[in-house]
Amino acid sequence: MIKIAINGAAGRMGHRLIDLASQDETLQLVAAVDASEHPAIGQDAGIVAGAGELKLPITDTYTDCEAVIDFSTVAGATKAIQFCHQNSVPLVMATTGLESAEEQLLRDAAAVIPIVWAPSMSMAVNLTMKLTQIAGEALKDHASGVDVEIIERHHRFKADAPSGTALKFGNIAATAMGISNHRHGREGMVGQRPHDEIGYHAVRTGDNPGEHTIVFGMLGETIELKVGASNRDCYASGALAAAKFVVKQSPGIYDMYDVLNLK
Repeated sequence: MIKIAINGAAGRMGHRLIDLASQDETLQLVAAVDASEHPAIGQDAGIVAGAGELKLPITDTYTDCEAVIDFSTVAGATKAIQFCHQNSVPLVMATTGLESAEEQLLRDAAAVIPIVWAPSMSMAVNLTMKLTQIAGEALKDHASGVDVEIIERHHRFKADAPSGTALKFGNIAATAMGISNHRHGREGMVGQRPHDEIGYHAVRTGDNPGEHTIVFGMLGETIELKVGASNRDCYASGALAAAKFVVKQSPGIYDMYDVLNLK
């Protein structure tokens, strides 16, 4: 069994990770971690997650583990990276909204430990990313030009916008099509839309767990790639698969293409 720790255990994704991990016979949940000021500190992680009593309290410290899954905040992710780096523990980094400082911490840690770092742990999302790459490469030299727009929807509690997944979709399309400009929303007299631009639009509503639409607009026809989650289990299942993958790897940075063998 692989001993795993979950950082962000008291959050919505943490709940699903705890529930699914507790049912996986190949995994042993040894630590449920969250911020010291969180009101769930000290409570049983299974009860908090709705998975039944696990006799494992939520704490603000790590214990001996073989992999850490981080689905938390920027501050929580920083502590997870530092712990894994200092203790040579493989890491699955699923927290989005990281700034350049945290990203550099990940790169520094990857010299010592293996890290799966991806904006989305969903198999369907990553397959759609592959399709975005294929479509972008095929449409790069389309005679009428192609307008690429990315529309993402998430729950009202999400702190970062656009989502890390939306930015990843944009970077994939931009690389495939040689596009250099990224525009976040439009307002006022912005003039005619240039082709050398990826447009992003973030919608925040209700409890939507995640939905992305990639639009390739041409004169006379349109292609839309759409992927959406009906609940958070797809992200949790992907993160657990990533944990099983990362413990077998050499130091370095990996993504879900590696986990799903899509390269």
